[in-house]
Amino acid sequence: MLSILDLFRVGIGPSSSHTVGPIRIANRFGVALGEAGVRDKVVRIVVELQGSLALTGAGHATPKAVVLGLLGLEPETLDPNLADAQVAAVYTARRLLLPDGPEIGFDPETDIVFAYDVLPDLHPNGMKLTAYGQDEAVLLEETFYSTGGGFIATARQLSTPPADDIVQVGKAVPFPFASAKDLLANCAERGVPIHEIILANEDAMRPRAETEMALDRIAAVMLACIARGLVHEGVLPGGLKVRRRAPEIWKKLQDSPQTNEREQIFDWLNAYAMAVNEENASGGQVVTAPTNGAAGIIPSVIKHYCTDVEDRTVRLRKFLLTAGGVGLLYKQRASISGAEMGCQGEVGVACSMAAAGLAAVWGGTAQQCANAAEIGMEHNLGLTCDPVGGLVQIPCIERNAIGAVKAVNAARLALHSVEPTKVSLDQVIETMRQTGLDMSSKYKETSQGGLAVNVIEC
Repeated sequence: MLSILDLFRVGIGPSSSHTVGPIRIANRFGVALGEAGVRDKVVRIVVELQGSLALTGAGHATPKAVVLGLLGLEPETLDPNLADAQVAAVYTARRLLLPDGPEIGFDPETDIVFAYDVLPDLHPNGMKLTAYGQDEAVLLEETFYSTGGGFIATARQLSTPPADDIVQVGKAVPFPFASAKDLLANCAERGVPIHEIILANEDAMRPRAETEMALDRIAAVMLACIARGLVHEGVLPGGLKVRRRAPEIWKKLQDSPQTNEREQIFDWLNAYAMAVNEENASGGQVVTAPTNGAAGIIPSVIKHYCTDVEDRTVRLRKFLLTAGGVGLLYKQRASISGAEMGCQGEVGVACSMAAAGLAAVWGGTAQQCANAAEIGMEHNLGLTCDPVGGLVQIPCIERNAIGAVKAVNAARLALHSVEPTKVSLDQVIETMRQTGLDMSSKYKETSQGGLAVNVIEC
């Protein structure tokens, strides 16, 4: 099985599928050149962006991501404050130094090709890389796909039929599950909550101390992102002239912290979620949760409910383990890619994960956590992905704020009942998958429909 640490990854904005994924793909291609023994013979590399990577790649900083990856950088470890300068140097010199290889001529304006007419069959986010030697001889050509949440796959991997039993794919764990039904059965048989099942599975992948350290770092990066977003003012890059609003909301909250206005809880959640997504939109460091476009929902909820308490660390770990377990269900049974599912696969999944995590922190049973996850997704079904100008700003930033509030309400509703919901979590995940398949491509991260064509760009 996958690890929840595969879902919660540190990266940079603005998009996990269009920025983080392409960084990894370009980096992987550089490694493949070395493995093929042709790196020293390379004189030119051409990168073709296909499908959604072409249609919204400019607004999602995909060309920047390609350059960073070819430079050998990884999204988890690169310095976002230096990234723009490193990319600018390549654009200016039209030269690129391959890691452990030669310096080659590389002009991003011509060597990164936007193939708007190519719509890949295997996945909407296609990326073909070709390395040439002397006399334009092809040394290596590979097509990759950015499948959402920073995950990547080769054409061979996506075209290979999956194993009949999904629980046998990936790392062997003591409590495998291919569905929410399986997960809840594991909990019932052992009399433990979801987060303990997930932690036991993670124990099979690495020492527990390493898992706990990783969870603590994930939480720390999320909270640090909120802290930066609450003080960074100004206008976001990209041409829409979207003004950062989180700092303004935050200042108002600081000026009236003791107000008795019940609705102020919305302001706290809104400020935290928008702070993260405004940082994401500016290319800052975020955690895919499970994607960059939905990166503000889980941090917003954990900031408000898990930090100013004595058992802070326990709450944060319980939240992330439970939310991560739910996220694995979506990743295994459907998709977390906006280019495949629309925004229901990003904000909808994040809302579902956050609802389950909060229900666990509030003492909910495994069934109540599953109920919370189901409610969180049920009321995001059909949510389209139609970013204005191809930028992760409108409606994405506000959508995270709404998603955070909705997640809290889903957890509250779930804790008012102990029996299973009429619609199971498995059924709502399958419904999301079917809805995504039926959804027109105009509404799946192509900026060819919805708000993207009905809002005049500034």
